[in-house]
Amino acid sequence: MRKGTVAVRGYKHSDPYGALQPPIYLTALFRMEGEALKSDRGFDLKYSREENPTLRPLEEVVANLEGGVDSLAFNSGMAALSTVFFSLLSADASVLTPMEAYGATLRLLNALEKYGVRMRKAYPDTETYIEALKAVKPNLAFFETITNPMLRVLDGPEIIKAAKDLGAVVVVDNTFATPVLTTPISYGADVVVHSATKYLAGHNDVVGGIAVVARGDLLEELWIWRAMLGSIMQPFEAFLTLRGLKTLFVRFEKQCKTAMAVAQFLEGHGKVAEVIYPGLSSHPHHATAKRLFGDKFGAVVSFRIKGGRDAVVRFFKSLRLITPGPSLGGVESNATYPVASAASPIPEDERKILGITEDLVRLSIGLEEAEDLIEDLDRALNS
Repeated sequence: MRKGTVAVRGYKHSDPYGALQPPIYLTALFRMEGEALKSDRGFDLKYSREENPTLRPLEEVVANLEGGVDSLAFNSGMAALSTVFFSLLSADASVLTPMEAYGATLRLLNALEKYGVRMRKAYPDTETYIEALKAVKPNLAFFETITNPMLRVLDGPEIIKAAKDLGAVVVVDNTFATPVLTTPISYGADVVVHSATKYLAGHNDVVGGIAVVARGDLLEELWIWRAMLGSIMQPFEAFLTLRGLKTLFVRFEKQCKTAMAVAQFLEGHGKVAEVIYPGLSSHPHHATAKRLFGDKFGAVVSFRIKGGRDAVVRFFKSLRLITPGPSLGGVESNATYPVASAASPIPEDERKILGITEDLVRLSIGLEEAEDLIEDLDRALNS
């Protein structure tokens, strides 16, 4: 099946009543006469903290989309990432991450240092990251396919090859790009994680995460850690995420198209100092993005407003259609102030190096018509 079809039908499901949609198993425990029943992949099916059939169609679909052997669903993106790190890291292990990443991810890696994990950071471009790989020789290499919030696009295949040559395990956050644009497992990643809250569920009504694994041994270890940490996704959230996932390709296609239109509009606006979007030829990683992603470049646009923080505050207060707030990936467009949200855990000196300054706005494009979004942006900027 092609990926758009996989998103809709890429799971095994049978129901004695002929229900089209997989049912929701709202139960804490399962009947157990001596030995536990086994799920379709051979894990004990006895207690919903460990395994629940509602999650299986979702996990199958995301694994099929990403090209992994299987996946596990978690109760948030950070639950997925933290469980992956606990599963793969031990005392004295080293992790290399780009200096620019989701703030909570960097905060987590920093917190793990008290258990002996050593975090090292590199400037987020391909050449510098690979140089750091060779210098640090980390046990685990981590990066995002599109960085948050500066939308840098590292050369994933080159980085993964270099990391694997050094014996590192590679974990990739594919939230911004989604499997619509790229599938890092296909070029060597060991684990791919998603905040399912964003594009996979897609409707701003679910908090969840997914981790896709390339090998069965990684799956078993990660499953054990999910059970111990209690980080499993709840059944109703799994049902909603699967429902949202069925429209991922049609949603993301339009969101990418609208994002390009909005980026082009902002690039010509007198109140905008700079537009950051991988689809624009002015973006420093445009050629890499085009080679990896093809003709779609994601649905997030970052830009700088002339006038600094005061102008940004007036801009947010003047929006009527676009919602000021954190997160991204939903059907409703929203605008985020990175220095006060996702990027706030990044040290101030590093934010300056990265260009995450007080004039920066991150815009997540939803499913509204491009003309309406442009009118709202124009009005707010002119305020």
